[in-house]
Amino acid sequence: MRKIFLFVIVCFWGVQLATAQNIIINEEPLITKMMYTYVTGGKSANTPTTGGTVQIVDGFRIQLLATTDRTKVDESQSIFNARYPGVFSGWSQAKPYYRVRVGAFTSRSDATSFLQKIKKDYPDAYIVPDRVKTSEIISN
Repeated sequence: MRKIFLFVIVCFWGVQLATAQNIIINEEPLITKMMYTYVTGGKSANTPTTGGTVQIVDGFRIQLLATTDRTKVDESQSIFNARYPGVFSGWSQAKPYYRVRVGAFTSRSDATSFLQKIKKDYPDAYIVPDRVKTSEIISN
């Protein structure tokens, strides 16, 4: 009797285990994209929701400003965007400094060419190595 009871319990448990493997999880597409980016370390995102590819490569940017004053960052970025529309501009913080960096280039020569164009407006700007998205790259 004990063997039959044990056999029934094991069979029932096996059926429950088999059906438990057919769980479907519905999550928001933005969550899927975020988790995929987290798992891949942000280096490339071939997400099932967008189907697009965002690649991040070694490249160069031009640093316009490093300051502890956040208002100078916003002002500098606004002026740059008005003067050079369509060119990437962004800021990052490496405490205690905010850094305003612009452009995205795969070669130092492309970055140097653009730096020469903006030198009259930004005489203290200089080229820095950075990781850049391929969608931000400027072709001269």
